Amino acid sequence: METSNGSFETDFILLGFSDRPQLERIISAVVFIFYVVTLVGNTTIILVSYLDAQLHTPMYFFLSNLSFLDLCYTTSIIPQMLVNLWGPKKSITYGGCVLQFFFALDLGATECLLLAVMAYDRYAAVCQPLHYTVIMHPQLCQRMVLTAWLGGLGSALIVCSLTLKLPRCGHRKVDNFFCEMPALIKMACVYSKVIEIVVFALGVIILLTPLLLILISYGVIAQAVMRIKSAAKWRKVLNTCGSHLTVVTLFYGTIIYMYMKPQNKISQDEGKFFTLFYTIVTPSLNPLIYTLRNKDVKNAVKRILRIGKSSTKTLVR
Repeated sequence: METSNGSFETDFILLGFSDRPQLERIISAVVFIFYVVTLVGNTTIILVSYLDAQLHTPMYFFLSNLSFLDLCYTTSIIPQMLVNLWGPKKSITYGGCVLQFFFALDLGATECLLLAVMAYDRYAAVCQPLHYTVIMHPQLCQRMVLTAWLGGLGSALIVCSLTLKLPRCGHRKVDNFFCEMPALIKMACVYSKVIEIVVFALGVIILLTPLLLILISYGVIAQAVMRIKSAAKWRKVLNTCGSHLTVVTLFYGTIIYMYMKPQNKISQDEGKFFTLFYTIVTPSLNPLIYTLRNKDVKNAVKRILRIGKSSTKTLVR
């Protein structure tokens, strides 16, 4: 059924900061800039990791997957967000909302598991350097990444199916920038203890368990680093592990605050700003953190550019 303003009854309204038009204009400019940085940065990491033979290692295989995740995650959310921020129409179709909700959960959960896999890779590289290539063989790396993707998919299917079954009693206004789980649960006109238990259980499995494994890995790494006497090796370990640890802190800090804290303890505006942070800021910082602190990536970019220049000169001749 179509309403007088041309939208359909099944459409949802993404409120965002629609009550503060001036703030929306500022946010739209910031979101656009961060989105461009995300696209350029993550695409660069994927291409460099693929084109440079010296980066065909487990670490950069996992990093490429992380960059691909961030590209998919932001692209599933930000274009629709920008359309709503730039124009007076704030609606999103029911199907579009379901897809946003599903992909945000799926890719977010996959990233949690992938960061744990990357921590194990760093543990193997630092604590088992002589056996690293045997431990992290290509088949194992592929299976670990596949497990992370399937784990994220399974958790998203469970939460989506339960959340979308909640009666909304005609409520169509989503008090956020995109169709996110906390906002959709708040739209329901009934309280569901089942969803609360399932979300908490999956939060422990998908959020806290990988985080615990990451902390254990870095605890063992810290002990190994203390025994390193070479200053050069010590700096290299800190550079590679420091980048991953920074990403883990940014990602898990905001996600745990949003999903593990009782929803009635988070104000609407606070939740929106946290949503903006882990939706647009974190994915754009990931490639910067890894490239600015990593000489391997910088050198790979220089090698690729030199090859490109020499090829161009050859063609001109």
